[in-house]
Amino acid sequence: MSAKENKALVRRFVEESNKGKAAAMAVLDELWAPDIVYHGGGGEEIRGLKAYKQSTSDGYNACPDPHYAIDDMVAEGDKVAVRFTFSGTHKGEFGGIPATNKKLTFWAINIYRVVDGKVVEGWERADTLGIMQQLGVVPTAKKER
Repeated sequence: MSAKENKALVRRFVEESNKGKAAAMAVLDELWAPDIVYHGGGGEEIRGLKAYKQSTSDGYNACPDPHYAIDDMVAEGDKVAVRFTFSGTHKGEFGGIPATNKKLTFWAINIYRVVDGKVVEGWERADTLGIMQQLGVVPTAKKER
């Protein structure tokens, strides 16, 4: 597939993810490889489609109303880089943190490697500190006058 086709594949995944959990889960079988390796933003490594689906389901359970706004998307060869802004409401357990019902907004950058029309590997980096501050787990720095 061309870089343009790979970019369209990733855009489709983002668009389906914005439709809710059922749509996101359904498109994974079509667009993700069975042996996907995903290097998560928290340092975890997810191996295999079944484990990736569980992680995705957990994410929707934590924030059932996610919206991914694509800020930038660049594709070259078999890689697609996406910078996006996430927004959603923390309504379920996330990383051991009970629901806070707080609105979250943070940036993330994902890079996907696509082979034969399937995402085979992904890397994620997100504003983890900002997330923890918004959830009230980590204090924010006080601004000096």
